[in-house]
Amino acid sequence: MRVRTEPWIRAERGAATVFGLALIAVLVSFAMLCAAAASLIGTHRRAEAAADLAALAAAQAVADGNDGCGAAATIARANDANLGSCQVEGANVVVTVSVPSARVFGAGLSLPARARAGSGT
Repeated sequence: MRVRTEPWIRAERGAATVFGLALIAVLVSFAMLCAAAASLIGTHRRAEAAADLAALAAAQAVADGNDGCGAAATIARANDANLGSCQVEGANVVVTVSVPSARVFGAGLSLPARARAGSGT
């Protein structure tokens, strides 16, 4: 026995498939956005760590009577960072580094970080 369906019900056939595909596309886009954000956050944390280490190395070098900015550049390079600026202010050192991020949606970014270290006098 054949079940009769109304014509408007037959016209809606396959609508759930289209809705399901649209929902999957939205969820995949959201997952890609979250992955890109996590990558940028991780890169920024690496930049902060590189800046902290470079500032500490520079402050120690200055305290020992050596070139603080040279020590900061060496440590920044060892942490895959680029030394942007290095300022020796008495016993204190302020450094700025940048770390290149992975390409996110086709754009390569360079994330900066700044740190200060020294005896505080």
